[in-house]
Amino acid sequence: MRLATAALVLLGVTPSLLAQELERPSGWQVRFDQPSMPDSTLYFVTMTPGWHVTTGPASILYHPAQTAAGEYRIKSEIFLFPGERREGFGVFLGGRNLADDDQSYLYFLIRKDGQYLIKLRRGAETSTIQPWTAHSAIVQHDGGEGTAKNVLEIEVGPNEIDFLVNGVNVTAIPRAELATDGVVGLRVNHNLNLHVAELTVVGGRNY
Repeated sequence: MRLATAALVLLGVTPSLLAQELERPSGWQVRFDQPSMPDSTLYFVTMTPGWHVTTGPASILYHPAQTAAGEYRIKSEIFLFPGERREGFGVFLGGRNLADDDQSYLYFLIRKDGQYLIKLRRGAETSTIQPWTAHSAIVQHDGGEGTAKNVLEIEVGPNEIDFLVNGVNVTAIPRAELATDGVVGLRVNHNLNLHVAELTVVGGRNY
């Protein structure tokens, strides 16, 4: 609760709103990388604007109704709070069968040292499309008491997928043979403390 209250103060949420906050967002689902993990290992609550996430094990968080198909853009504004772990966090797209053994999704992560990663999950296996790579567009966390804010975007075009951080295109990959129609959500790895102020989809159509 101390972390959540501190986040509210830092993000400008008034105490009068506190009673309306700090509940698991309605309709959202969680899948841990390790299925045996108890739900109590995750702190995931509504906190205007957006949601606060404090993880134990790595997981994906999503609302099954937030889907996209065709050509579209995902945008997420994320604040990283102080912590020792150099773990990745970000967004995923093309989510399919997320509650089943044959789950699949494409994900785009950054981490506190200013690097980004792109991977594809199919079932229990993952394949690396872009290994951890440094980029100056990523705001690093310097280890102090404040937060590091980054805006992640993925633009799915007719022939390629562009990955942007803070308005800068950090890389692009061919769209061919990648399933981009499906659920959009968040991926947060081990032991991180984040505030996600936005997760939106522009363009495209419902999956």
